[in-house]
Amino acid sequence: MTINELAIDTAGVLRAALGDRILFPGDEGFDAARTPWNVAIDQRPFAVVRPESAEEVVAVVRAATGAGLRIAPQSTGHAAGALGDADLSRTVLVSLAGLRGVVVDAAAQTARVLGGSHWNDVLAVAAPHRLTALHGSAGDVSVVGYSLSGGLSFFVRSRGLGVNTVRAVQIVTADGALVRASADENPDLFWAVRGGAGAFGIVVSIEIDLLPIADIYAGMLLWDAERASEVSHAWAEWTTSAPETATTTLRVMSFPPLPELPPFLSGRSVVVIDGAIEETDAAASALLEGLRALQPEMDTFGRIPSPALVAVHMDPPEPTPALTEHAVLDELPPEAVDAFVASSRIPGLFVQEIRHIGGAAQRRPAHGGAIASLAGEYLIHSIAIVPAPEMAPGAMAATRAGVAALAPWHADALALTFIDGAGVDPARAYGDAWERLRELKAAYDPANVFSAARPV
Repeated sequence: MTINELAIDTAGVLRAALGDRILFPGDEGFDAARTPWNVAIDQRPFAVVRPESAEEVVAVVRAATGAGLRIAPQSTGHAAGALGDADLSRTVLVSLAGLRGVVVDAAAQTARVLGGSHWNDVLAVAAPHRLTALHGSAGDVSVVGYSLSGGLSFFVRSRGLGVNTVRAVQIVTADGALVRASADENPDLFWAVRGGAGAFGIVVSIEIDLLPIADIYAGMLLWDAERASEVSHAWAEWTTSAPETATTTLRVMSFPPLPELPPFLSGRSVVVIDGAIEETDAAASALLEGLRALQPEMDTFGRIPSPALVAVHMDPPEPTPALTEHAVLDELPPEAVDAFVASSRIPGLFVQEIRHIGGAAQRRPAHGGAIASLAGEYLIHSIAIVPAPEMAPGAMAATRAGVAALAPWHADALALTFIDGAGVDPARAYGDAWERLRELKAAYDPANVFSAARPV
C-alpha cells in the first residue's frame, strides 16, 4: 500500500468513526478550522476535528490513536507559533472552539469552564456575582491554555500566577479515558497538568477559583515616544518601591497610519504605562503622583468594572499575524532601561514592553503544580506584526534583537504563556520540576501521542 493509499484508508476509518466532526484537506471549512488565532502560522494537519462534548473528545482520541496518528489539542491557537515548525502531516488537530461554556458557583467563588472557553466567557458570567478571575490582558485567550501554563494577570504581583487558582481538571488521556484530576483524585496527573497542560491530554473542563473583586483602579498613561527615555527611567525607578498591589507594564508602541485606529494612535509611536492597582482610589492616586507629574497627554486611570480590565492593555481584538520573543529579567538598572529604549527603535518592532512581575509571582504556594511561581522581577516582551509570510524572517530577527538587547539582565527562567515560537528549550520554564514532569509524561503518554504547543 502506498503512502497516499494508507492516508486514504486512515481517513476513511476516521470518517466512519467521527462523521462530520472531522475535516480533511479539500473539505469545505478545513482551511478555516486549521487556522489558529495567530494567523501568521500555517498549520497543515492530517485532519481537524471539532468536538462539542467530552464524549466526543473521547471518541476522537480513541479513533486517532487507533489509526496510529498523533493529536494536537488547540483551544484558540494564540500559542500556535510553538507548533510553527512541527510536521503535522500525521497529526489530528483537535479544535475545542465548539466546547465553550461557564458555570459559576457564587457561594464557593469558583467557576467550571469548558475547554474551549475564552476569558470573556468567564467574565460575562462572573461579573453579575461581583466576581472576577486572574485573567490576562486579552479576553479572547483560552482559559485552559492560559491557566495551565502559568498565567500572568493584572493581579500577578499581589495574587501570584493564575495556575494556582486551578482546583481540578477533567482531561482525556492518551488511552482514551476521561479522568478527573485534583488534589484528591489522580494527584500526580493534577501536579503535571498544571504546567504540562496539553502535553498530558485534552482538557475538556477546568475548575478555577474566582476573586471577590467587582471593580478595580486601572488604566493607562500615554506620552509621545519622544519621551520614551524620560518616562521609562521614571517608571523603572517607581517600580523599585511600588507595592505588590500594583501590577503595571511599560510599552513603546509603533502604529501604522490606519483609519481604523483611534487618532491618538494612528501613525504614531507612543510610550504607555498601563496596569491595575488593588487599592482605594485615594491610595492608588497617591501612588501614581510621581508618574502623573510627567504630564501624560492621556490619563485613563480610575475606578472601572472588573470586566473592563481586559481592554486596558489594548491587545488586538481580532486574529493577528504576529511573532514574539520574551525573556525574564532579574533586575532593571538604568543601563537596562537605556538598552530598552534603544531597542524600542528596532525597525519592524510593533511593541517593545517590560512587565513588572516579582512579588507573589515569585512565591511558590504549598501544593503547587509543575509551574507555580516565576523567578525574576520583570519580563521583556518583543512583538512584530507579520502582514505577509515573506516578512516572517525579518519579524523574527526584530523580536530576537529586541530581547537580546537586554541579555545582560536575563534570568534563568521563562514564562510559558510567552513562549510563542518553535525551538525553545522549555526546561528553563520548569526548573527543578522538569525531570519529574518528564517522568510523568512517559507514564501517562508513553507513545507521545499528544503534540502540545509547549512540549514536555
